[in-house]
Order: sequence, then structure tokens, then C-alpha cells
Amino acid sequence: MKKVKVGQIGVGHPHAGGKMQAFRQSDEFEVVGVVEPDEKLRAYAASTGVYKDLPFLTQEQLLNIDGLQAVAVETLVPDLLPTAETCIAAGKHIHLDKPAGLSLPHFKRILDQAAQKHLLLQMGYMYRYNPGIVLLRDLLQKGWLGEPFEVHTVISKKMDAASRKQLEPQPGGMMFELACHVIDLVVQILGRPDQVTPFAQHASDIDDRLQDNMLAVFSYPRALATVKTSCNEVQGFDRRHIVVCGSEGTFHLQPFGKPSASLTLSQAKGKYRKGQQEISFPGYTRYIEDVADMAKIIRREKDIDFSYQHDYDVQETVLKSASLPVT
Repeated sequence: MKKVKVGQIGVGHPHAGGKMQAFRQSDEFEVVGVVEPDEKLRAYAASTGVYKDLPFLTQEQLLNIDGLQAVAVETLVPDLLPTAETCIAAGKHIHLDKPAGLSLPHFKRILDQAAQKHLLLQMGYMYRYNPGIVLLRDLLQKGWLGEPFEVHTVISKKMDAASRKQLEPQPGGMMFELACHVIDLVVQILGRPDQVTPFAQHASDIDDRLQDNMLAVFSYPRALATVKTSCNEVQGFDRRHIVVCGSEGTFHLQPFGKPSASLTLSQAKGKYRKGQQEISFPGYTRYIEDVADMAKIIRREKDIDFSYQHDYDVQETVLKSASLPVT
């Protein structure tokens, strides 16, 4: 089968290298070029080896490559939406890394343009294809957890002063930068919240203004959810988790990186017994399933799992959780 031609615009996003590795390792894609106008970022990209032997092009050159079908938008956050809009206008499917910019109306315009042109806009939330999350979606779709009434999720890490300084100018603190990944999960489970109540503080001794300790509470007619994020937690990766409590069972996934789950059921369901049981998962590499799914959708072998409306609802909720404007 003919490979899907893909290019990447931007190397400055923290996930840019990982996405490029996934595309290059995939048998479904042919990477035809990279765009990065910033000389320092281009030099950094060259030093990683991830982009070895790939041509660096202008944006115009890339978008005019014959047969180009898809673009991974991996710029710095301020450039994500303008770049995405240019790619959609050029008729390309896109993978858009997170978070989806600071302007919700601009993002809505891009989503509408993608829908009108029947183009994929795949968001770069990194846990969508985590095997533990895939199982959770299956349990919810089958109704084995009953009606969800409670969701808790935590995503934190430890950042030094230099890393914090790079992030500090960006509005929204850790909720905008990091918690968007798990807000995507909560909206998958419970939908758009009726109310979002954000809490933010600077808790570190480091002398900056970064909102480094944040919480958001989501209210629904018959459910509550919490999203907690910080960049002060020692070995925070190990405690990243999600807990979903339903009327018929509870699912607890921790950590995300090497997923392991606890499932408790009121009644036996399928291969799972009544009561509590531990579930292990095979090792997985982030982004591999994302790009595989992208190829299937572009080839029209399957429908999009995450709708334009879902991505809009997630971004609206991210902005509200970070106390940022949505108009």
C-alpha cells in the first residue's frame, strides 16, 4: 500500500521529536520534509539525530510538495493555531500538538474549516491511545462501571528553575501546559462540564510567577471531577493517575507511563470477576498508536474517534480550568 506523505512544521514543541520518531518508524508514512525558520531551533533539531537526512524546507515548499497529505504541527504554542489554519487552508490533514492555542474563537474557526473540508484534525493529547485508557473507554462503553459519578486525575512533575523560566511567560500555568492531557480524558468520560471552578497558586520557593500548583473542579448534574497538576512533585510521573468511580465499579490507572490498573466490580463482567483485581498491560511507546490511527483515518479505513465538538469542548474546559478567557 502506498505510504501517506507527511511533513512536520516546527521542532520547538516538547513533543516534536517524539512525533517525528513515530512517523519515521511507521510503515504507513513517508516523511518528506521539515519546516523550522528559527536557526537556533533548527540547530537543536539537527543535534538530536531525530531529523537526520531530512530536508529542511520553507513552509511554502512543504505545502506544495506533490502528494503531501498530512502535516504535524509542532511549533511553539503561540504559533500552533496560525500554522494549523494555513495547513487546513492548503487542504492537508493535520496532527496539532497541545494545547490548542490561547484563542478559543480561532480554534473554533479552524475546526469548522477542517469539518467543511472533511479533513482530520488530530489533537496531540498523549494518553488517548494508552492501553489503560483504551480499556477504560471499553469498560465505559459496555456499561460495566455503571454510571460514572466521580473522576479524579493527577498529572504532575518536578521542574527546575531553568525549565520554569522557559514556561513562565506562557499564561495559564501548569493547568494549561500539562493538565490539558488529562482534561481530555475527563471530557471523554463525562462530557463538557456545566461548571468549572479553578484554583491556582505559586507554591515553590523558586522566585518566579509560574502558577505551579493548580486544581480544577468540574461540576455535572450527577457527577464531580477534579484535575490536579503541579511542577513541584518529586517523581511526579509515578503518581500520574486517573480514578473513575461508577455505580457498578471503580477503575484506577496508575501510572500512565507504565500502565497498571485496579478494577473493582459489583458483579462479574466478561472475563473480569466480582470484586477487586489488578490488570497489567504490555509495554507501549507513546505516539505509535496515534500515527497508526491517523493513517487509517486518512485512508478512510475508519472514522474519527474524537469529534471536532469534543476537541472544542476540551479546549474550552482547558482555558476555563486555567482561568483564561474563552471569548
